[in-house]
Amino acid sequence: MDMDYLLMLQRFRERINDVLTPLMELVSLFAISFLIVIPAFIYWCTDKRVGLYALSSYALSSVLTVVIKLTACVYRPWIRDSRIIPAENAVRSATGYSFPSGHTSNAASIYGGVALRSPKKHRWISFVCLFMIFLTAFSRNYLGVHTPQDVFAAILLGAAVVFGMSKLFEYLSCHTEKEDMFLAGGIAFGILALIYISVKPYPRDMVNGELLADPDIMMKDGFGCIGRFTALCFSRYAEKKWVRYSPSLSLKTAVLGGVGAVMVMLIITFGGSPLEAVFGIHRGAFIRNFIMMSFIIVIWPAVMKLSSKDRKSLAE
Repeated sequence: MDMDYLLMLQRFRERINDVLTPLMELVSLFAISFLIVIPAFIYWCTDKRVGLYALSSYALSSVLTVVIKLTACVYRPWIRDSRIIPAENAVRSATGYSFPSGHTSNAASIYGGVALRSPKKHRWISFVCLFMIFLTAFSRNYLGVHTPQDVFAAILLGAAVVFGMSKLFEYLSCHTEKEDMFLAGGIAFGILALIYISVKPYPRDMVNGELLADPDIMMKDGFGCIGRFTALCFSRYAEKKWVRYSPSLSLKTAVLGGVGAVMVMLIITFGGSPLEAVFGIHRGAFIRNFIMMSFIIVIWPAVMKLSSKDRKSLAE
């Protein structure tokens, strides 16, 4: 049933000469590579709490997604059924196992977090975010890199994390003294997850003397996701203890936020290769993602605070 659906989309893709394929590839690429810029910009420039909420949902969702991926070890559709021919460019970003979809869980957690916390007078933002969640999920099916089960599970996981994180933030708003305990628990969870994915056994099915899926490559995303999550916990503690940043709706803040967004994209785009060359693909992925999240949560806010002359607007 799931493969029949992918084959139907594949035939449609071929019938229209891949007219929609570049758009679907762009939607997918944005979800995995650049979507994080949206909550980062919100965190820096408009509403620190909403931005932190979306970033936290994203970080936790990505860790849970990758732990499930590396536990289930479900092969990609084209490995399970040779009739599936995925879009060529989409295969390059389909670096891990199939279930659940990392692109979709990213979209569900970030778009979902922004949708849930958007102001009532701007409800159109929620509708756009919900549309983008389902468009991202559909794009993964359309491109032939995920089954319907993969994206449906990812949406459910993302929604559960967004809801659970909302309740946690509500609790911590009334019990601020408990936050450090949760941050320490998050770091411990990250360490345990890192140990788990490093020592657990992986399938080593071979065809013509070649692995269907190399466990070392499959684990790379896991190290990256855990790097983001642990960095968020460390950085949140450092930011609230020493930086205490609060955004202001000024032109200068918006400009600095834009500069920071560009720098995040540069870290994402070009930071992997040199770090992996020096530290290996696993530690390199961990370090790059740790740097990226630390930059968003604590480093750039510190720079923005130091650069501002309006100390009153930046006092928390």
